[in-house]
Amino acid sequence: MRLRDGSPWTVEQVTRYLRDAPVPIRLACLGAGGAPLVCSLWYLFDGEALWCASQADAVVLRRLGADPRVGFEVAGDAPPYKGVRGQGRAELRPGDGVRVLTGLLDRYQGGRDTPLARWLLARAEREVAMRIDIDWLTAWDYSARMAPAAKPRSAPP
Repeated sequence: MRLRDGSPWTVEQVTRYLRDAPVPIRLACLGAGGAPLVCSLWYLFDGEALWCASQADAVVLRRLGADPRVGFEVAGDAPPYKGVRGQGRAELRPGDGVRVLTGLLDRYQGGRDTPLARWLLARAEREVAMRIDIDWLTAWDYSARMAPAAKPRSAPP
């Protein structure tokens, strides 16, 4: 994993964040007309690559089949703002779809016995895994600058 110069986090911090962040990945690829297409997907990080899954007829899979280049971001929507972004290449792996889906369900649903998990598993034979090999990563962390300011003391009466 190549961390860009200037990243405020170390490789170990980025790895921990990608393994633990309970948010989806925002994955960008090229749309049919060449404009960016962004979608949010659940992901897994194995220490080397990011893994997602989607149904075989999903637009994102068609676009990645035509051009495997991706940009991505993993970040929450609430302060303090921090996260990881980067670029890479996606490889479509139909044979790994069920394995990746079950891992995603364990991570994001806490198991495979929720209504959503059961619904997704009922369609699992059509899942296609996406392995995203990372070209580079960087992090940003605005925690320090977003820390609550000390409340000013009121003037004595």
